[in-house]
Amino acid sequence: MRSAASRRRFLQGVAAGLSAAVLPDLVRGSLAQAQSATHPPPKPAARPNPHAVDEPVAIEVNARPLPSFDIRDRGHRRFGALEYRSGLILTSPFPGFGGLSALRLDPKGERFIAVSDQGNWFTGRIAYRGREMVGLEDVEAAPLLAADGRPITATRRWYDSESLALDGSFVYVGLERVNQVLRYDFAEGFTRSRGEVVPLPPAAHKLPLNKGLEGLVFVPKGLPLAGTLIAFSERGLDAGGNLIAFLVGGKTPGQFSVRRTENFDISDAVLLRSGDLLILERKFSLFGGVGIRIRRIPLGQVAPGAVIDGPAIFHADLGNEIDNMEGIDAHVSAEGETVVTMISDDNFSLIQRNLLLQFTLVE
Repeated sequence: MRSAASRRRFLQGVAAGLSAAVLPDLVRGSLAQAQSATHPPPKPAARPNPHAVDEPVAIEVNARPLPSFDIRDRGHRRFGALEYRSGLILTSPFPGFGGLSALRLDPKGERFIAVSDQGNWFTGRIAYRGREMVGLEDVEAAPLLAADGRPITATRRWYDSESLALDGSFVYVGLERVNQVLRYDFAEGFTRSRGEVVPLPPAAHKLPLNKGLEGLVFVPKGLPLAGTLIAFSERGLDAGGNLIAFLVGGKTPGQFSVRRTENFDISDAVLLRSGDLLILERKFSLFGGVGIRIRRIPLGQVAPGAVIDGPAIFHADLGNEIDNMEGIDAHVSAEGETVVTMISDDNFSLIQRNLLLQFTLVE
């Protein structure tokens, strides 16, 4: 169980991670004002990113099991509509491993594609013993490439890759800071494929700094809105204070909103086979700490101009084994159970963790 001191350090780490993008801009602005008008500021030297991945490389990832989710009651297994299955704390000697912001699994829940907020792919396989995760195998890191074949961080200094959606061999990646979406065809070289920019509504490019595109879902054939890419903002707010989202492509493109309650922001979403959306949300305050929840919303509610809402089916806080939970996915096990997987972004902080958690959705 975390001590009071370790909890304070954790909260400070989360605060630092959430504000890291804003503070450098404020500092640069102050320095610019201090420069004399007759002496333009010197051009800063580029600093190497210790977390950057320049080329594909096999990496080692170590996993330590989390036998329980409730820190206060180790025997507690049921949390709302979710039942805890297993969890892992992931570490690696590879300096680029971390910042994991989105995850997509194959239908068996084994092979995975993930992105970090530093513009990196991570691919590999989850190893199981029975129904419990025991580690990651065959893990490879690679840079997200732009259309010119260079890493997106080098071409346009794009990074903050926060979301993933799959459509067959096509993989969509959302970039929060610049509010762009890239589409990759993994049939053309897997993680060596090149991204092309997906046209978005003008309003998407006006989302606030560091509160932009945070979740992507592609709607497959056989469901309402088939062929549509749904893009959720973290905290872009409409006139009613609700969370802005977009329908991109498909037969009815447009904008809609997710009702915002209790100061929660969106961190990711996944579409179940049933046609319901699971929306992962989080909130943070220095006084209230970190909290996460999952809301379940029928896809049928989604339409241009709609404000969608649904019940919370899961809550967790620092009394549970959570961190900065940023990714969610779901698959159906061989036994027919819907398994929900969540992953956390450690912000490359020594006091935060990369967690991989799995639960059974109790229908």
